[in-house]
Amino acid sequence: MRDLFDDIFAPSTTDPMEAARRALRPELRRRFYKRAEVVPDGQSFAVALDGRPIRTPARRALAAPTLPLAEAIVAEWEAQTEHIDPARMPLTRLANTIIDGVAAAAPEIMAEIERYLGSDLVCYRAETPDRLIARQDQHWDPILAFARERFGARFAVTAGVRFVPQPDDAVAAVRRALPSDPWRLGAVHSIMTLTGSALIALAVAAGVLSLDDAWTAAHVDEDWNMEQWGRDAIALERRAARLAEAQAAAKVLALVPEPPGA
Repeated sequence: MRDLFDDIFAPSTTDPMEAARRALRPELRRRFYKRAEVVPDGQSFAVALDGRPIRTPARRALAAPTLPLAEAIVAEWEAQTEHIDPARMPLTRLANTIIDGVAAAAPEIMAEIERYLGSDLVCYRAETPDRLIARQDQHWDPILAFARERFGARFAVTAGVRFVPQPDDAVAAVRRALPSDPWRLGAVHSIMTLTGSALIALAVAAGVLSLDDAWTAAHVDEDWNMEQWGRDAIALERRAARLAEAQAAAKVLALVPEPPGA
């Protein structure tokens, strides 16, 4: 089972964009198991195939911290038919990434989120036309308001591509509020990378922004360009693959509650 599993899932990457790209070009293997199930494993819930626990590409147990999340991962395995299609298993891929990568590299993940905060998507507005500016204001201003109200963080906004330094105290306030749990941290990092905005990701994690609204906010500029110049089928296909990754991350946030006192 090890060789088959390693063939299906390449070594984990903490970059969900790369995970989405891999999902677009899978090498499918035949389904080799009859049943997937959850097996209690101490404080975790492991995923097993025909009674045998699954290992991640780094040979760690594929186990979730909550029963509902483990059941959601099992559902992906049960949904496979003749072949195992990684493109239809974004939650399993994200779990591999969190277990093999995020759990051991939390400081590095937090540092990357901090870098995103220094040039967050929602802080860079168009100079023209007025209708695009209004659309950006509509979708992005509430996210900046969330940062002010939740973290006391006031981010600077600029028009055009000129870089604007963000206040150190704003970035520091948000960093202090980042999830300590590796599953929630990994989910935030995934949504951030897929949307280009740490603030969008944190608003989803806080439950003040639905994933649908987050996805719309992340693609304001791209959607505007398609309205002006026509739809790009290849870009939309890639977006669909990224959306599957984002939906998996949102599911993790929904099924792994914040620790008490967080």
